[in-house]
Amino acid sequence: MAVTLEEIRRLLPEVREELLSKPNVIGTGVGYKVAEGRQTEELAIICSVETKKARKDLTNRELVPPSIQSVRTDVYPTGMIYALQDPTKRFRPAPGGVSIGHYLITAGTLGCLVERGEKTYILSNNHVLANSNDASIGDPILQPGPHDGGTHPLDHIANLSEFVPIEFEGGDSACPVGQGIAAILNGLAKITGSKTRVRLVRKALAANLVDCAIAEPLDPRDVKNEILHIGSVSEITEGTLGMSVKKSGRTTGFTEGKIDQIDVTVRVSYGPERVATFADQLVAGAMSQGGDSGSAVVSSDDKLVGLLFAGSSNTTVINRIQNVFQALQVTLP
Repeated sequence: MAVTLEEIRRLLPEVREELLSKPNVIGTGVGYKVAEGRQTEELAIICSVETKKARKDLTNRELVPPSIQSVRTDVYPTGMIYALQDPTKRFRPAPGGVSIGHYLITAGTLGCLVERGEKTYILSNNHVLANSNDASIGDPILQPGPHDGGTHPLDHIANLSEFVPIEFEGGDSACPVGQGIAAILNGLAKITGSKTRVRLVRKALAANLVDCAIAEPLDPRDVKNEILHIGSVSEITEGTLGMSVKKSGRTTGFTEGKIDQIDVTVRVSYGPERVATFADQLVAGAMSQGGDSGSAVVSSDDKLVGLLFAGSSNTTVINRIQNVFQALQVTLP
């Protein structure tokens, strides 16, 4: 016998407290039951859970019953539900996922906190914290970034500690000193009648592995070992083909996707005549936009997978976190 919407709405207050007392249940409501991935027309009591656990891992008392007083139930995995916050605002303490940047750039994303020795650092991209190689160690880092209203000294949260230089294509061929020396030597050869000429040869650059940097907070109490809308991460893991991932970023906030490609070599533009080749990258779908650079990319079970640094309208490019940690000699707190 079909149950009406009004009958379910009258029943729900009577059973809500019991359902919310079950492990992992974070919400109850009225909706349509889903079967085989498709929404049906059957009304049901919906229980939202952080993660959908296997039946064998729950006792009979902990299970959501398949029906209550002839009303069907259904379980929706929603993840933890957070109060939404604008990641472009000023945060103290500042978690991962919020606006940050070198004082001379626009804005990027604070990835997460890392450690080296006994010190805690902010992790993000070179082009976010070190202005694409153009910064100096000790430069001020602002939260929020300058584009989001961050000013110095009011929003000065950290100082640049270290960055891995990005090797850009064509750097050696434009060296004015080398060109000048070559011109002088060739001129002398011409005067003396020698047919020998000096020709500049640009050595092929090795592909980059990472776009990363760290900054030391002025006060450790100004940062928070969590990622906005995700929570804390306690270990790293290998990014694998088809893996479900998520991130929290300054521009698009919390988004999810999956790794579509591994072992990727890709040329990335950093502006006019600044192109760099990166190898051993991970590629996901459309889960980021400009300003999300520096976001920590996390697996569905909250393990750190990579550092987002580039993308297009339908692609997101991610440094493997193992390469980032090796380059900077850092670990998770």
